[in-house]
Amino acid sequence: MPISAEASAPSRAELVDHLVRTRIAGDVATPRENNLDHYRKLANGDRHYWLGLELGERWTDEQDVLAVMAERCGVSDDPHHRQGQDTIDPELTVDALERAAALLRKAAAGRHRVLFATGHPGGLLDVHRATAQALRAKGCEIMTVPGIVAVADGLVVQFADVAVLERGASLWHTHSPAPMSAILDQLERDGSPRPDLVMADHGWAGCAAQRGIDTIGFADCNDPALFLGEAEGTLQVTVPLDDHVISPRYYDPLTAYLLDAAGVA
Repeated sequence: MPISAEASAPSRAELVDHLVRTRIAGDVATPRENNLDHYRKLANGDRHYWLGLELGERWTDEQDVLAVMAERCGVSDDPHHRQGQDTIDPELTVDALERAAALLRKAAAGRHRVLFATGHPGGLLDVHRATAQALRAKGCEIMTVPGIVAVADGLVVQFADVAVLERGASLWHTHSPAPMSAILDQLERDGSPRPDLVMADHGWAGCAAQRGIDTIGFADCNDPALFLGEAEGTLQVTVPLDDHVISPRYYDPLTAYLLDAAGVA
C-alpha cells in the first residue's frame, strides 16, 4: 500500500519498485503514438506544446526532441517504434527527485519565497501541498496568489497553498502558461517580490522558468517542452513521471522520498 507523505520515506530501491508497480514510471499509460504526436507538434511550432517556454527555431526536428526525451525521460529512442507501449525510466525519475531535493534544501536553508502551482490538481496537488507544508515549517515563505487574478479560462485561486485554475466551482486541468503569467504580472504591478523558487508543472512551470525564476517542474512523457527547457538550462529540474495515475495516493511515497532527501520531512 502507498505510504503517506508524512510517513517514513522509502529507500531508493523501494521507490523504484513502487513507481513501476503503480505505473508512475516504467510501462506508463501514455501510448507511444501520443508521445510522438506531441513531439512533432512541438517541433512544428505549435506553441500549445511549448508550455510557456520560448523555444525559437532550436527544436524544429522531432528526432532531436525524441533524443532528449530518451535521455532525460526514458522513452524508447527507436525512431521506428511508432505505436504501442512507451516508458519512463524510474531511475531517471528518482535522479530528478534528488536534484529537486537539493533545490528544496537550499530554499529551506535560505528561508526563500516559494510558489507552488499545478495544472494537474487531480493528480499532483498533494505532492505540492505536502512540500509547501514542509518548507513552511522550515521557515520558508509560501507565497500567496495576489488578490483576484483572472485569466481567459477562469480564476487563479490557491487551494492548500497551491495555485490552481478554477472554473465553475471546479479545479481544472490546464497546460496554459497564462495563469502563472497573470500571477507574476500582478506581483510586479503590486511592487511585490517574485518567488525565489517555483515548483509546478505544465505551463505554470514553463512560464516561471522563462521569466528567469529557479523552477522545479514535473512532466509526463508526452510533454517534452519542460525536458527541453532543462536541457537548455532554463529549468533547473524536470521530474519525469505519469502525472495522473489512477490514485493520487500513489504519489505519497514519491513525496516522502523527496522531502526526506531535502532534509525537510
